[in-house]
Amino acid sequence: MSNPEIGIETYRKKDELVRIGRRAVQVAQEESRRMGVPNVYSINGLIYYELPNGELSRTDPYVEPDGS
Repeated sequence: MSNPEIGIETYRKKDELVRIGRRAVQVAQEESRRMGVPNVYSINGLIYYELPNGELSRTDPYVEPDGS
C-alpha cells in the first residue's frame, strides 16, 4: 500500500530510521540485562517485567511485598 506522492527515497530513509531505532532498543535491553535491571514491556495492554534471569513477571520488582 504505497502512496504515489511519497518517493522511494522517503521509504528508504524510513526503513533506515526504523533499523537504527530497533538496534538502539536491543543495545539498551542488553545493557539493562548486564546491569541486572528489569526490562519493562507492555503486551496487550498489560505490564510485564523481564527479570535478570529472563523470566517474565507481572509483579513489579521494585514494590515491597507490604505495598510500600
